[in-house]
Amino acid sequence: MSRTARPRRAVRAGLGAVPVPGGVRFRLWAPGARTAEVVLEPGGALPMAPARDGTFEALAPGLRTGTRYRIRVDGGPACPDPASRYQPEGPHGPSEVIDPAAFRWSDAHWRPPRRRDLVFYELHVGTFSPEGTFDGARRRLRSLRALGVTAVELMPVAEFPGRWNWGYDPAALFAPCRAYGAPDDLRALVDEAHALGLAVVLDVIYNHFGPDGAYAPAVAPAFLSTRHRTAWGPAVNLDGPDAGGVRRFFIDNALHWLEEYHTDGLRLDATHALADDSPVHFLRELSDAVRRLPGPRRFLVAEDHRNLDTLVRPERSGGYGLDAVWSDDYHHELRRLLAGDRDGYFADFAGTTRDLATTIARGWLFDGRPSAYFGGPRGSDPAGIPLDRFVHFIQNHDQVGNRPRGDRLTARVGLDAFRAASALLLFAPALPLVFMGQEWAATTPFRYFTDHAEPLGARVREGRRREFERFEGFRGDVPDPQDPATFAASRLDWAEVDRMPHAGVLRLYRDLLALRPRLRGPFHVASPTDGGIVMHRGRHTLLVALRPGVVLTPPRGARVAWTTEDTRYALAGEPPRSTAAGLAFPRPAAALAARRP
Repeated sequence: MSRTARPRRAVRAGLGAVPVPGGVRFRLWAPGARTAEVVLEPGGALPMAPARDGTFEALAPGLRTGTRYRIRVDGGPACPDPASRYQPEGPHGPSEVIDPAAFRWSDAHWRPPRRRDLVFYELHVGTFSPEGTFDGARRRLRSLRALGVTAVELMPVAEFPGRWNWGYDPAALFAPCRAYGAPDDLRALVDEAHALGLAVVLDVIYNHFGPDGAYAPAVAPAFLSTRHRTAWGPAVNLDGPDAGGVRRFFIDNALHWLEEYHTDGLRLDATHALADDSPVHFLRELSDAVRRLPGPRRFLVAEDHRNLDTLVRPERSGGYGLDAVWSDDYHHELRRLLAGDRDGYFADFAGTTRDLATTIARGWLFDGRPSAYFGGPRGSDPAGIPLDRFVHFIQNHDQVGNRPRGDRLTARVGLDAFRAASALLLFAPALPLVFMGQEWAATTPFRYFTDHAEPLGARVREGRRREFERFEGFRGDVPDPQDPATFAASRLDWAEVDRMPHAGVLRLYRDLLALRPRLRGPFHVASPTDGGIVMHRGRHTLLVALRPGVVLTPPRGARVAWTTEDTRYALAGEPPRSTAAGLAFPRPAAALAARRP
């Protein structure tokens, strides 16, 4: 791949502080404000002139990158810029002028993978590497390339309060968090990923502001809806008075991550909490804006529990035009089947291979049928939606971290079942997501952690206990999210990788991901017997037993190439046996059979 430096280009004129020839231009959205000014550090103030649509602007000749400043509205207290590009002293400190065009990129000829070739690897920057930084994650990218994933999905990296956080308590939405490094450290991570052939998708939150350090609503109360509420409080105002400016703010944020950091796409958090009764939904407007960007297509992926087909239907058919959506149904059905979870939303699932096969074939299970957990019909008909518009997973940050002790699937099921479930995930045509450490069956938990100042920390601690009262596992001892040990326990232990049984699981993941690009041709999946699934993709067939004692029949003329119980992958494995009735599985396992080309 060419390492020719991308030419320096002008940065799109949006909100915040942007270096321009001879100085810095500041732009603030504060509808209803009478006056606004830039308060410079160590001293001095620069009046901002009213412009159109509630914005204020100022040009500071001679000002340089690295200048620190705050914003003051109507003579009130000075606060950070809501569109700050960097908060070196944390969310309550001064903002810093950053030049996005100064970084020397070397990805001029980069082209992201096609959508059908995406394999996501979700990671949390603070716990993925021993360093817990952008640079630490960058140094581990070669291991992800060797694994065979094609897209690194970063959990939110925008500025948050405290020393560590999942990232879903956003404060400064445009600023990479100082706990992980400087803005150019994130750029270097993306640049290195592209050099290795890896796309980068960034998790962003547009459905709420964090509880501490989010100054946008203080500068512009119009950011918060007076009509809608969410689990986090007032909804973001997407359809009320001055909603046009709010929508522009978040679209500007999306374009900023895609352009200033060269990211290849965005994972949109909890889009079901975007309350919008406008004629044109915010997500469609966002999709339109992203599609108009020059260069390769960027990916937009929604997290949404509604199973709403509109999200991924094309705009010409009345949809929002997003590229893919997370399908919780796949995880929930599999978890109910393997681990027996039945609390909360798991109660809606029967835990059968028949329903699991239906989910694999259609993308999700609930297509309008009743849901006891949600108290009514859930979902819509996914007919006609390509399977590469669904993201399936057996673990992710929520489904691990939102357990009482952040335990992984392997804490509840044996490695034999885990290997079989992994083969099923990576063989199927939906876009798979691998959660960090999953590829070697990491034993480290991933817990919910925060570092809020008191008394907010106490409220978070108590709220954590109340949030999942419908889940039996959350009664009793729940790790304190405010305890530094909770965060420390969540950091991956990379020393496990070279030891069995972890090395065997890693080898299985590498082999499955190497096979995946060759899986072309007609697709069919069925559950011919309880506990068993047979999936055909062209000349390859995967036979999966998720319970012991299952017998499955390979296609005529197909030869079994390997099983997840082979010594290459398992210690003391028990491979299935060929019998007159078919392939008999003494324990959960998967077997790959193939016909000659």
